[in-house]
Amino acid sequence: MSMKDREDAYENKFVHDEQLRFKAEARRNKLLGLWAAEKLGKSGDDAEAYAKEVIIADIEEAGEEDVFRKVRRDFDAAGVDQSDHQIRRTMQELMAEAIEQVKNS
Repeated sequence: MSMKDREDAYENKFVHDEQLRFKAEARRNKLLGLWAAEKLGKSGDDAEAYAKEVIIADIEEAGEEDVFRKVRRDFDAAGVDQSDHQIRRTMQELMAEAIEQVKNS
């Protein structure tokens, strides 16, 4: 295998991994949005609409802090009792679930 072939293989793996990461983050954000919507007393179409808001919040900046801040702000405004640690732990758990879902789809 030539150096060029190795570079191409590495680049293709990186692109594929980036695509998987992007899909997993979007899936996690939807799951997080549905989890948060339930805590906020939303269901059905309202819960789905809220999940979309969480997905859109992730576009504000790189990383997941924008998503965390949206959920934290909304919980605070609605008086939902969840600590920062609980929200972050749920985000981690849902990311693991989302990765599995994306790998198996």
